[in-house]
Formats: sequence, C-alpha cells, structure tokens
Amino acid sequence: MSLAQTTPSNEDTYRQKLTCNFKQLDDVFADCMTEAEVMLSAEGIEEYLDGASLVCKIGRGFEPVLVYLEEMPGIADRLGEITLSLVSESVWKMSRSPNGKAILPFMQSLPEASRRLGAPEAFFHYIKLIFDLMEQTSTSIHGNQSATFPSPGLPEMLNQSPYLLNQLSLEGLKNWMEYGIRNYSTHPDRQRDYFSLQSADSRAVLQRERHGTLLADHERQLDLYLRALWESKEHLVPYSEGFSELRRPVPYYDSLGIRVPDVYDDLAEIKGINRYRALLAHVAAHKRWTTAIIADNYSPFQRVAIEIFEDSRVEWLAMQEYPGLRHLWLALHPAPDEHGCNPEKESCILHRLAMLSYAVLNENHGYQNPDILEAVQHFHKTMKTGDASTKAVAELAVSFIARTRRQQDLAANVYFADTEVTYRDDNRHMWKFIEESDDEDFFEQENKKVASDEDNNKLPPRHYPEWDYQTKTYRPDWVSLYESLHPPGDAMIIDLLLSKHEATARRLKRILDLLKPQDYVRIRYQEEGSELDLDVAIRSLIDFKGGANPDPRINMSHRHDGRNIAVMLLLDLSESVASIPEGCEQTILELSQEAVALLGWAVDRLGDEFAIAGFSSNTRHEVRYQHIKGYTEKWDDSVKGRLASMQAGYSTRMGAALRHATHYLSARQADKKLLLVLTDGEPSDIDVQDEKLLIKDAHKAVQEADQKGIFTYCINLDAKADEYVSQIFGNQYLVIDRVERLPAQLPKLFISLTG
Repeated sequence: MSLAQTTPSNEDTYRQKLTCNFKQLDDVFADCMTEAEVMLSAEGIEEYLDGASLVCKIGRGFEPVLVYLEEMPGIADRLGEITLSLVSESVWKMSRSPNGKAILPFMQSLPEASRRLGAPEAFFHYIKLIFDLMEQTSTSIHGNQSATFPSPGLPEMLNQSPYLLNQLSLEGLKNWMEYGIRNYSTHPDRQRDYFSLQSADSRAVLQRERHGTLLADHERQLDLYLRALWESKEHLVPYSEGFSELRRPVPYYDSLGIRVPDVYDDLAEIKGINRYRALLAHVAAHKRWTTAIIADNYSPFQRVAIEIFEDSRVEWLAMQEYPGLRHLWLALHPAPDEHGCNPEKESCILHRLAMLSYAVLNENHGYQNPDILEAVQHFHKTMKTGDASTKAVAELAVSFIARTRRQQDLAANVYFADTEVTYRDDNRHMWKFIEESDDEDFFEQENKKVASDEDNNKLPPRHYPEWDYQTKTYRPDWVSLYESLHPPGDAMIIDLLLSKHEATARRLKRILDLLKPQDYVRIRYQEEGSELDLDVAIRSLIDFKGGANPDPRINMSHRHDGRNIAVMLLLDLSESVASIPEGCEQTILELSQEAVALLGWAVDRLGDEFAIAGFSSNTRHEVRYQHIKGYTEKWDDSVKGRLASMQAGYSTRMGAALRHATHYLSARQADKKLLLVLTDGEPSDIDVQDEKLLIKDAHKAVQEADQKGIFTYCINLDAKADEYVSQIFGNQYLVIDRVERLPAQLPKLFISLTG
C-alpha cells in the first residue's frame, strides 16, 4: 500500500506511534514513510517505528533518528526485517556505554555494510565485531567492565569501515581488528593510529589480509555468467568462513538463492573468479537436471553415495554441453591416492567415493581397483543409454555401497585426506524427508500455492534522476518508477469505436496506401535474380575471354524501399483526463481512446514498430508506467482490451515517464525514432510546490531523448498550453483546442511526422 492510498488519519496514526518530538521530523516523515511502505510489510512498519522511537530516546539529537528513518527501509529490504530491531537495540546498547559519540558513525556505516556483506548472517557478524572492539578496548584500557572512558579506536574504525569493507572479506576484517585489539588495547594513541590506518603495521596487516577474490567485487560478472551460459538468474548470498564454531560452512542453494563464500583464494593455479564459476556451474547443473527424491528409505551411507553419484551425473551432463568445464573441475577436484586408505584400520567409504568421482571426471585416472572400474563402467553405460535420471544413478549408488561395504566402514576413524570437493554444494536440495505415500496431494497443492504466490510478485522500482534547475544539477535516484502490464478489458469497446469512425478510417486508408513503400531498390551482384545485370555480365565475359575467373554474380533483383520507423505513444493518464471539456459530451480519456484506436489501426496497416504506454504519478516515490502495447505485439484483442480498460488518476510527473519511454525506444533498431506525448496539461505533482521544477525537468528529459536520436513531439489538449509547452518541447508540439477533433487529428499528425 503506497502513501497515496493511505488516508490522512492512517498517516497521523503512524506519526503517533513514533514517540519522537523533534520539529525537523515533520519535514521528512511523510517521505520516509512512503519509502517504508514500499519496502516493508505491515509488521515491518511497526518494528520500524518502534526502532525509530528507541533511537530517539537515546538523547543524541535528531541526526541518529534521521539516519535510521532514511536508511533502515533499504537495509531491511536487502537483508530482511529482522535487522530493524537488531540495529535499534544495538544503538540503545551503545548509548548505555561511554561510547555515545560513536553512535552516528556506527549508523552511517551500516548502509555500506549491508550492501557489501549482502546477507543477514554476515551483517550480524559485522555488528558483533563492532561491539567486541568497543568492549575489549574500553575494558583493557581501564581494567574493568565499568570503565567510564570511551574506546579510542572505535570511532576511527567506523569512519574507515566503508573502505575496509571494500578491501577485505569479513574474516579478513575480523583478523585485522583482532590484531589491533591484541597489540594496542592499552595504548590509546597507538590504537587510534592503528584503527585510522595511520600506522605502518595497520596498513601491513591490511595488505596481508587483503587476498583472494571478493564476491562483492565480481557479483555482477558472475550473475552475467549464470544468465549467459545457464539462462538462470539467481540471488548470490555470501557467507563468511571465519565465524564457524561447530563446522565449516559449505555452499548450498534453496528458494532464497545460492549460498557462496564471500571470498575465494586462488587454488591449484585456478583463480578465485574461476572457483566461483566452477561452483556456480555445478549448482546450475543441479538446478537443471536434479530431481528431488525421498530420503527416508535410504541409510546415511547410501545417501552419501547417492549424492556423490548425482554430483558426477550432473557434471557429466554439463560437460556434454560445455566441454571446457572438465578442465576446470578436474583442476579443483582432489586426486585420492588409491592406496592411501587402509581398509583394515579405518573407514574408507569417503575415500572410495572420492576415487569414483575423480575417475568419472578423468578417464586417465590410473586406478586399478576392480570395484571402482566396474562402477565407472556402469555409470557411463547408464548415462549413454539415455536413462540418466536421479533415480537411476541412485540405484547405481545403492548397488555400489552394497558391493563394496566393509566392516571397518562403521569405524569412527574415518579417512578424510583428498575426499573434499570444495566447489560442490551440500546437496540438501535433492532430498525430501517424508514417506513417499504420505499426503502427496497435500504437498502438490502447497507447491502450486507457492508458485502462484511467486507469480504475483511485482517488478522492483526503477530509479531515475530529476533535474533541479535552481542548482543546475541532477538529484540522483530521486524518482521511483513502477512499471506493469495494464490490466485487460473488453476489446469489443475498441471495435465499436473504430466502427464509429469508419468514415475517418476510409480517408486514412487512402493516405496510408500512398505511404506504403512503393519505390524499388536495385540489389546487384546476385547469382540468381529477376533480370540480368548487363554491366556485370559484360565485365564477366571480358574476364572469361581474357582467361580470368569470371564473376558469377551477373543477375540483379529488386525490393521495396521500406519504412524503418519506431514509435512510442506516451499517454497522460492523470486525474484531469477524466474531466469533460466544455462543449463536449465525452471525457478526454474517452476521446483519447478513440484517437489511439484509430492511430493503432493506422500504424498496424503501415507495419511500423509501435508501442503504447500510459503514466501517472503520486509523488516522486510512485510514478506509474503501464504498458498497453509492446513493440513486437500485434494490434489484436489483447492490446485493444488494455486500451479499453484505461483509467485516470493521480498527477503528471512527466520527466520520469519520458526517461523510461526513452530507455525502451533507444533500444530499437530503427532509422527514425518518434516519441509522441499526448497530454492535457502541464507537469505537476502533489509533493512539488515550485511550478517551474517539473517543467524544467521534463525539458531536460526531452533534451536527453534528443541526444539519443529520438524526436519528441507533444499533442496538448489544453487551450492555454502555449504558456508552458514550448518551454518543454520547443516548437515540436501541437495544441488541439477543440478536443473533440482529437480522433481525426492524431492519426493525421502521425502520418505527417512519418511520411
């Protein structure tokens, strides 16, 4: 629910829940709540207001409250709403210590930390590191927990935090901080120098910990890798290996994304970025080919074997599509020594499975173990016969375990050397922990429900700048634009409108027939064509008589010199178009529907690329952009239905809509690109008091379109439009003071602009 849909009483209710009385709050509260309502759930908004109230109570002025209100919706949107209470409680805890002056730099460091760390667990670890530094440096200096002096190094470290997070992994940051705490906790001046990166050993430790390939620096590159090779778009969720207490975390994937390490060091001459690629290729292969199976009827040993066989299966399938993956995976896969494990003294089950996995990857493995050789032979036979399902290799795995099992496999002394394949995930995705016959219909219904919920998700906003004519600068990411497909309606309404204007359509048809490509263009140098090209034929004959090879391309053909035009029609759907002009019986919206219907019919006959979109706005936080017809769509009942269901509402923030239309039109491959704007008034919005601001911004958007080779033209239905429309479009506009003429004028205008 957006702020525009919120009644004033609800906004007052939100303000009452925020127990904070700073006067400056009234100037920013509405904008902050608008952002929060877009990004947070109803429960999240409650926590957001409670958290802001708690920050207000610490007695550190208005600035910490402002930072919380402005930044926390974005942080919660990236990492989850649990961060709302985590941050407010952390601020409250810090305010109860002698380190109150560190609160503001702490809060200012959080947005960059959330962007770089990318996962809630890593964010929690970051905050814990801050508090460890605060507590250990204060305690060490003063000798007890009730010290009354602040930590000297904490503010310095927080000021350097954005730089540090861009240089180090979270584990590296932890090691760097622990070095400073360990060596300078009793030396305030040296501690300040260390945590402000002024001392030589501070920079040296930073350099030592700055190693490997950081995921945050290569996330976009890896995202493109997934899209290009695997046609998959996945959210990469980083984790740190420096905070594990029981076991080292390993990669895995679920509905929330792929969990990957936040840093990879080079390994076996393989660069860190290629280690990421190996991991993502393995996970993408699982996502494409693995089918989850029931886990309940398999023993733990059988499940381990099935996972190894399944890993080998999806990699074999992937290598058939991308053979180069074999070299990458083989370089990272350990090569177990065949005689490394003693089956009389230790459990060798992992050793045997690792040997099998390596033998599948490397045909020159050199193993002599008959069980391994037989299993590899059966594996390849199964894969090549076409029955390469997850269940098929599960049966192979169970057979392998039964055939090779030893009594010593149950021993606690397990052989682990060269058995861990670091680029593979933990395979949690391939197991269902239910009995196969239990409530299958119920689980099917749940799966359908989840899929339905995912289909209803809306596109995230696209942010555009806005021009401030007073400072002559852009306000970056100032406007949030939400695009959607216009809801469908009854296409019969548009057919009836076209019937109403049948006489106009007949006149247009005669003009359109003249506009259709008539001229022929000669295409020379054709081996086959409609007629002989005498010049080339004579030259070829001369070459033949002279002993040279003649040119066989002695024919020519013809084609029509076609139009190559792309057009975007941008419709103003603000509240004012629902009004009935003086002397008319129809609303401006109804007349616009008739005009656009005629124009759509005309352009369809010409065959030009043509798109239609409508826009309206409700403050800078919600510009609505609705697609009515796409460039590649035909003029059919689907498009007519969307056109028939157009509705008017809200305001006219034109600049953002022009920029978004330009974004799509500039991508078209056309000789001429035309952006037509149909509006009934000047740009305006409820959150803008300066009348010139949005006019100047729209003019700037027109200039931006012109720089991209797009011709922008405005059809204005306001009789007083001459006062402002030339400030936006120069002389590229037409004012139609008698609105009832619009249906006939719009198609003719298009023809004159593109003829």
